[in-house]
Amino acid sequence: MGTITYVPLTRENCTVSALDTFELYQVVQKCWRRINGALVLIDHPYIEDLTLKERRAVARQILAAIDGGAAAQGAFLNNTLIGFAFLDAALFGKTARYLDLVMLYVSRPFRNHGIGKTLFRRICAAAKGCGAEKLYISANSSMETQGFYRSVGCVEATELNQVLANQEPCDIQMEYIL
Repeated sequence: MGTITYVPLTRENCTVSALDTFELYQVVQKCWRRINGALVLIDHPYIEDLTLKERRAVARQILAAIDGGAAAQGAFLNNTLIGFAFLDAALFGKTARYLDLVMLYVSRPFRNHGIGKTLFRRICAAAKGCGAEKLYISANSSMETQGFYRSVGCVEATELNQVLANQEPCDIQMEYIL
């Protein structure tokens, strides 16, 4: 595969076109849903993907986060961005100092090689450096996404960010103690 480099994302290494070749594509068959208070795995097939216009909107969102002082991490192979994670810059929470993990994605051809776990560890270190006690994740409810976050030690959030929960009502609200 070649040597993957992990570096903080900046305006110099992340442009509006940085995700043009990024493959978000994922076929989802099963999702977790809260039914009568319990999480239940149900059949819920769909395909998650982004158009070029949507990928460029995500790149602009990353750049805006960087401009706002948020931490962002990237995985590069031959100067191509193949994975990224970024935080919101604002701490929140009544009982803990949370930072929101806005997104963490690895391009489809590079999944299952530890890139996501490395990006997660790096973004956790960045969050801790920003004064956070916990990482907050409004995580997609797909079986694969939930499996990833649970494999790195995330659990259901003890304190809900109601704004994030309302934006994506099917997401599972999670946290990770830094």
